[in-house]
Amino acid sequence: MTGRVLRLGVIGLSRGFDLTRPTLLADARCRVVAAADPRAEARAAFAAEFGGRAYETAEALCADPEVEVVYVATPHQSHAELAILAARAGKHILIEKPMALDLGECRAIEAAVHAAGVQVVVGPSHSYDAPVALAAELIASGRFGRPRMVTAITATDFLYRPRRPEELDTTRGGGVVFSQAAHQVDVVRRLVGSPVASVRASTGVWDPQRPTEGAYQAFLAFEDGASATLTYSGYGRYDTDALMDWVGETGSVRDPADYGAARRRLAADEEGALKAARAYGARPAGGAPPVGHEHFGFVLVACERGDLRLTARGVETYTATERETLEASTGGGTRRGVIDELWAVVVEGQAPLHSAAWGRSNLAVCLAILKSAAEGRDVAVHELETPS
Repeated sequence: MTGRVLRLGVIGLSRGFDLTRPTLLADARCRVVAAADPRAEARAAFAAEFGGRAYETAEALCADPEVEVVYVATPHQSHAELAILAARAGKHILIEKPMALDLGECRAIEAAVHAAGVQVVVGPSHSYDAPVALAAELIASGRFGRPRMVTAITATDFLYRPRRPEELDTTRGGGVVFSQAAHQVDVVRRLVGSPVASVRASTGVWDPQRPTEGAYQAFLAFEDGASATLTYSGYGRYDTDALMDWVGETGSVRDPADYGAARRRLAADEEGALKAARAYGARPAGGAPPVGHEHFGFVLVACERGDLRLTARGVETYTATERETLEASTGGGTRRGVIDELWAVVVEGQAPLHSAAWGRSNLAVCLAILKSAAEGRDVAVHELETPS
């Protein structure tokens, strides 16, 4: 490798950034040179750990001439404004999912990126996970035939982790559809490789103290005739990590005896204080090293000539005559795929897979889930994607 590195600036030293942080530190192809966050303790922690410049405002970071890629890791409702700010400053963009909260904002980001001649990559999301990438490669090989049905099931305690008020308000991007369907839709779209044609869905709002969607079930019909069922519950009861050898979503070991811990913490402490205690800069950096890959629960792909089941370590394949277990490499951090794509786009000039158009299409499916549940009918995705 040459001495070329990607010079990143982070807007929002958030939980999302904290999860990506180990990969940013481990990958020699990138260097985080600056960050912006209104919290003084976060800026101090960043300066101590990365040795970079820490700004109070996004405007100051975007004016930094050393920054070439801006990583937008702020709450959902600010993504569009900050991505457009970065594009106008001539920066390439890595933007957390969901790309925005409505399709008009997505199109505004696309227009700003096109006008500035920069690139945008949407992520990190679970479709970057190494087992998903490996499964996509196996499908592309043609060995198993075309994907025909995907079953994706995830159950977590998402709704009972500490939340800001807007995270419990669907109109401001809260709830599991914007935060979690964004992952699940991303995964199945990458595996199937065809646009989603229509969605039929139901959602669950079952706790008046957490008045947003905590669960959903959706049937996706793809343009090539494939289908997918997506089931998600964030109500903190059954946990699909039980199906993943108790490797958690971030690749770390889970303790099955710790059942109900999220609800107990909420009952015992003030939610705002719990949220603050989890933030970057409020606690020592580090943590247990991953024992597997990041994942998003149970995923089974039924193809014409075989089935593929994603695990926390790779992919299990099943044909009429044999079963095989294929492990995905764990080198370079659990989010190495994000840096792979950024490098390919910014340094090698390749077109991104997780482009602005990809992020807009993901959001359209998420919005179709909400619309279908509200109206009790099938929703054609093109209803939402066509500008009014």
